[in-house]
Amino acid sequence: MKNSLLIAYLDMKESLRSKWFYVYSLVFGGLMALFFITGVSDAVVMGFTGLSRMLLIFIQVTIIILPIFILITTVKSIAGDRESSVLEYMLSFPISLKEYYWGKMIGRFATVFMPVFVALMMGVAFGLFKGGELPWSIILLYSVLLLSLCFTFLGLAFFLSSIVKSTDIALGSSFFVWIFLLAFIDIALIGLMLQNRVDDKIVLTLAMLNPIEVFRIGAITLFDPELTVIGPVAYYLLDTLGKNLLILYAIIYPIVIGIIFALLGYVAFRKKDLV
Repeated sequence: MKNSLLIAYLDMKESLRSKWFYVYSLVFGGLMALFFITGVSDAVVMGFTGLSRMLLIFIQVTIIILPIFILITTVKSIAGDRESSVLEYMLSFPISLKEYYWGKMIGRFATVFMPVFVALMMGVAFGLFKGGELPWSIILLYSVLLLSLCFTFLGLAFFLSSIVKSTDIALGSSFFVWIFLLAFIDIALIGLMLQNRVDDKIVLTLAMLNPIEVFRIGAITLFDPELTVIGPVAYYLLDTLGKNLLILYAIIYPIVIGIIFALLGYVAFRKKDLV
């Protein structure tokens, strides 16, 4: 465990020296600052106002930006070390493959989650400054949802990084995964499937297997328990799962997916040629 934490510390230091970390932090921190400057929290849209309005917009932004940032910055982690011979150098020390792999994952999780969480806390601080009422339970649940989404794509990225040798292939694979998952939250695509007489339950099942869509539905449920913003589909989801079970599913399912892909990546990492 000590060696894993040491690897995590080294990975965090490496990330802090990288330009991508500051760009990543600037994107989310800058978005929150932009929300403050433009007065988004003072606007009223579909009944949402104050911090709830600002967080609802932040949800829509994180759905698109967070997965691709995590994928493109993490997918090069192991593949890049292997390609640059850093992996061979690291393994010359008394460090096991298990300690190296999980240490890298711990360090990378900290660097991808903290900027998003800090941006969220900036919104909370702004809400306190404005003197508005803060929905603390919603903020806590939304933080957990962000954590689960980060863990999902972190597991996917480590899996991709473990099975490829080239960073170019790793980056291409990450873009493909991102575009593929985004396609299943596109309303036009779902409408096309329904027009082709695909059973609506199959369509909804496919949508709810997508971690991005699960995060979206779970996050919207926090602010809109009736899910009015997603239309008639809300009746089926609420009748089938209910609000509480839907939120629980949105938290647990992405984490399980992340764990499965992280374990598959570890198995591939152990069996694959290391250099």
